[in-house]
Amino acid sequence: QVQLVESGGGLVQSGGSLRLACAASGSIFSINDMGWYRQAPGKERELIATITVTGRTNYANSVKGRFTISRVNAKNTSYLQMNSLNAEDTAVYYCNAEISSGTIPPLLTRAYWGQGTQVTVSS
Repeated sequence: QVQLVESGGGLVQSGGSLRLACAASGSIFSINDMGWYRQAPGKERELIATITVTGRTNYANSVKGRFTISRVNAKNTSYLQMNSLNAEDTAVYYCNAEISSGTIPPLLTRAYWGQGTQVTVSS
């Protein structure tokens, strides 16, 4: 059983910062790409940042220059550092990872989602 658990959400004032973490646990053989999505009320889920196993990153234009995604492979954890937050960043944030699980072949490779963490930015 593989799980992704997010932490670090909360309430912050406009212009402030938050750091989200996403920890994967379970029978993990390897983790490929990891990413962060968000979903604001009444809107579709939006991909905002991804990171490959080698550390190559990609960002949505809406967060480029303000958010930084990183990962610590030894801890099976990704992070999302969010700076200069504004009201438009208010959303539920979800982490996602492509994980190969199991201890013997054939391994199972699929995408996993965290449960989501609320980020609210007050103006």
